[in-house]
Amino acid sequence: MNVSLVVWADTLGISDGIEGIRGPVTVARQCEDILETIALVESGLADAVLLAGASPDIDAHVVDALRERGAVVVALVDDPGEQARLQELGVTCESATASPQALADLFELTMSTTPAPSGALNRRPADTEQPAPEAARGQVIAVWGPTGAPGRTTLAVNYAVESALAGSAVALVDADTYGASISVHLGLMEESAGIAQLCRLSDQGVLDRSSFERACPVLPVAGARIRVATGLPRPQRWPELRKSSLERVLAYLRTIVDVVVVDVAALLEQDEELSFDTAAPQRNAATLAVLENADEVIAVGQADAVGVPRMIKALEQLGELLPDHLPRVVFNKMSKTGLGPNPERQLRETWERFGPSTPIRGYLPWDGDAAALALLKGNAFAESSPEADLRVSIARLAGHDVTPRRNLFSRRRGGGMPRG
Repeated sequence: MNVSLVVWADTLGISDGIEGIRGPVTVARQCEDILETIALVESGLADAVLLAGASPDIDAHVVDALRERGAVVVALVDDPGEQARLQELGVTCESATASPQALADLFELTMSTTPAPSGALNRRPADTEQPAPEAARGQVIAVWGPTGAPGRTTLAVNYAVESALAGSAVALVDADTYGASISVHLGLMEESAGIAQLCRLSDQGVLDRSSFERACPVLPVAGARIRVATGLPRPQRWPELRKSSLERVLAYLRTIVDVVVVDVAALLEQDEELSFDTAAPQRNAATLAVLENADEVIAVGQADAVGVPRMIKALEQLGELLPDHLPRVVFNKMSKTGLGPNPERQLRETWERFGPSTPIRGYLPWDGDAAALALLKGNAFAESSPEADLRVSIARLAGHDVTPRRNLFSRRRGGGMPRG
């Protein structure tokens, strides 16, 4: 098998050594600019890349750009910490003192369909380690829904808080690339963009517990404690949330919390691909990355004459893109004004007649006063309106069964002395 190789930042004469072997591995080009290296791989000139330059210059942006185009990536690095970081990003590491023959053999072996002998290749930990037991993995809950204002963020914030009140360790993540608003809902007005920080740390291969805690400080809410990764303060920063970066962040969060609640944008279109001859960033890739990696997708729609058809169309599109995902459909803003005297029955009958096979799994009552008060105070329903039916309904969705005190009082009155 012939292997075409591009060498970046060769200061040790490795290219000449590999060429001198006159074997199946040939050096197609030497580059000093990493962007030129990526362009050569993209053009199809190279099958593999040898990164011989300074390892701190190699981050996830570089590695993803090369690996997504099918290139085998090998880096010369001796520092154990840098080796671990690069291996986590998917790079095969070799010593900077490796001989040209050893490197040529490595590339030939890696490109071959024959499995590599044990110890011949430094694989990514994810490729070699046994997956963690299912019980040890945190659950990723994506809160998504059609365009409009069905209440995605309201549900995400309060679902996260109720999950924490039920005893789970929770991280709340704002991955909406069009209108991030979790910070406003929780009274966090800083411009830190915790989700962007997490993606950068992941790209650099240095996302760990301490850096996560710095990017996502603890927020006490109604006696519970959650970690919040705030969203992008300006929508034009959306390229910072790359698909591969988000996937790595979610994979890491699973290892340190029980529940990861992610608020995402509505749009799923992939039309950006049609406008470029080469791979290009996609604004909606963040939403798709979260939905693809979620253990459960909560699809929230607005219960009225506009929201129900939008939900039907959105679910059809979701089914085309992710046919294996069965979302939990929840309708918000249920009211007699919007649906008639018996709104739940009316919506259920309409759904059975016109909707998809996916059943409705939850109904959230309309409570404009509770929603407005929570937004004004910058907190969750559990703090601002703990007795509200809307709060109780969301808590039950999250597995936190709460009973308003007024109901307890009513039962106590009804359970008094028997009539004489």
